[in-house]
Amino acid sequence: MAAVPPSSAPGGPEPPPPPLQYSLLLQHLVGEQRRPRAWDPAALGGIPSPPKSEEQKMVERAMESCTFKAALACVGGFVLGGAFGVFTAGIDTNVGFDPKDPYRTPTAKEVLKDMGQRGISYAKNFAIVGAMFSCTECVVESYRGKSDWKNSVISGCITGGAIGFRAGLKAGVIGCGGFAAFSAAIDYYLR
Repeated sequence: MAAVPPSSAPGGPEPPPPPLQYSLLLQHLVGEQRRPRAWDPAALGGIPSPPKSEEQKMVERAMESCTFKAALACVGGFVLGGAFGVFTAGIDTNVGFDPKDPYRTPTAKEVLKDMGQRGISYAKNFAIVGAMFSCTECVVESYRGKSDWKNSVISGCITGGAIGFRAGLKAGVIGCGGFAAFSAAIDYYLR
């Protein structure tokens, strides 16, 4: 004969059933009883690092600004352009050449003067292009709120169009397409 569990009272209300374990789990995960957790990289297996100070955050914000990126690209373009200009002047056989006296051999001073002039000219051009491209890319990235390949293509088009537009509308359109294609190729290669 099986034992019958005793009821609380004959004919009275039954006690409420205990809450389901699933509902308790939900209250702790997404409900009001949820506790926020501090993410510790050491607990996740990452390299532990101390929290950043206000000075470090300020320096990061300054280095991520469009002004800093444009200035860095300008300085880098100046250095790279100067080196490229001096290199191409060293290869060029017409450096120091005097069209009035084609049989005269140029002196070292004349050759170095021409190399310096070409280096400065290339440096200024590379600095302007680098600053324009970097600044427009940063502005486009800030406006779009995304960091992807489209930013470099758009900024390449803007930069190439602005440079080519000085020679006319057709040159501006060709410059836009050329710089955009070059930017896309470089971005594809580097990413």
